Amino acid sequence: MRFRFENNVLDGDLRELTCSGAAVPLQPQVFDLLLYLVAQRTRVVSKDDLISQIWSDRIISDSALNSRINAARKALGDDGATQRLIKTIPRKGFRFVGEVREEMASAPAPTQPVAALPRALADRPAVAVLAFENMSGDPAQDYFGDGISEDILTALSKQRWFMVIARNSSFTYKGRAVHIRQIAEELGVRYVVEGSVRKSDNRVRITAQLNDATTGSHLWAERYDRELVDVFAVQDEITNAIAAAIEPQIHAAESFRAHRKPPASLDAWDLLMRALSHYWRVTRRDHETARALLERAVGIDPNYGQARSVLAANHMFGVHLGWAELAVVAPVAEAAALAAVRCDHEDAWAHAALGSVYFSTRRLADALSEFEQALALNPNFSLAQGYYALALSYAGRPKDSFEAAQRAMRLSPRDPSLAIYHGIAGYARFTERRYGEAITLAREAIRHRGDLTGAYRVLAVSAGMTGDGVLAEMALGELRRTQPNISLRWIATQLPWANDADREHYLEGFRRAGLR
Repeated sequence: MRFRFENNVLDGDLRELTCSGAAVPLQPQVFDLLLYLVAQRTRVVSKDDLISQIWSDRIISDSALNSRINAARKALGDDGATQRLIKTIPRKGFRFVGEVREEMASAPAPTQPVAALPRALADRPAVAVLAFENMSGDPAQDYFGDGISEDILTALSKQRWFMVIARNSSFTYKGRAVHIRQIAEELGVRYVVEGSVRKSDNRVRITAQLNDATTGSHLWAERYDRELVDVFAVQDEITNAIAAAIEPQIHAAESFRAHRKPPASLDAWDLLMRALSHYWRVTRRDHETARALLERAVGIDPNYGQARSVLAANHMFGVHLGWAELAVVAPVAEAAALAAVRCDHEDAWAHAALGSVYFSTRRLADALSEFEQALALNPNFSLAQGYYALALSYAGRPKDSFEAAQRAMRLSPRDPSLAIYHGIAGYARFTERRYGEAITLAREAIRHRGDLTGAYRVLAVSAGMTGDGVLAEMALGELRRTQPNISLRWIATQLPWANDADREHYLEGFRRAGLR
């Protein structure tokens, strides 16, 4: 269906808003909200209606709802004061009050006899979680598989990168032999999560896999065998593991998809996915490439909160690794992170990005608060858990830091940042004077990533404190290769310790390693 009002055309089939023939960029959730308001224009739409239809009954704040309403108004040239098209009805909800003409969208003639996937599949990704199959042969065990599926759906809904189809839609396929591609076409999704549960006596085996419906391929699969000492604890553990594993797999698949597109056809989402693939590599060249791609994405869509979040995080990670000057990039990064929070206050990435800015600018209490907020919004966000661990270590809480780094590793054992988490855990152990463990963890980080600046720092200072001159010399040589500007002055002035004693301990390790 196509809706015309003023100079605008809102096309539900093409998922496109145009004004005077020019495309108006909209985030998918804002588009869905606007389409729903226009389609329901004969009545007042309540907040509960919007939460049910747009957010799949997830709990959201008033600020998140208002930010989406404001974004829809802005796209139409409306605002909260004028309310020319989208009117707020106090204590009731919202209503679209513009004069609308409806028309059926004409379907283009197919160029080939192959069934085309819905337009939704060509936009930012959507995911459906199917009811897990009960393999136990006991219908009474259906509740366990359904519980796992519902928990995974809920956990994935906290990821703001993609849309998750509501349970009432995805569970309609339970007990039916339907091909994945058909499910994807009917639900308008690109990715499908399916699995099975087999319970026997006091043990349970759960398998899960993530499928790309456009190719029919399996992107990720895992099997979990557990004893059912505590049913709910097992359910929580497996849910968290699956949810944490799926997000980076979708990012990788979307990045691959974006890299196959011609450069001239890239939109903001494609640019963000390409940028993430460079961001995870943690090299100086990739850091610069990610920055350029993210700036292009923000240029296309200035209200794209996720692109601004990653841009801010990328800037500050460059500072921590010695690739960027704090005074130069901190104001830019802080503006980007604050804008991301304004775009979506419920986005864990936005809070993690703002926390990274506060961390590098020595506002550790604020940094810890932002990371904790990110984890409250998405407990399975391993990167936020890693950042939190880093901030805890510089705040003088090495035991808490080590435990947070361990949680990040458990959450996402195949995470692109796994080497970083090992390095953070190693620094926590160094702070506790447990130099042998610090060396082991730093070496493990280097085994995962041979060019990780932070890991060589931990290895150098730990070797320096143990008097292992050969190891210290090697670590310092590799550190100078990955961070040529490393010096005692840089360490003393650029890293944000809360305690002078921790700074002096770190400097002493470098002095003994031979750094001047």
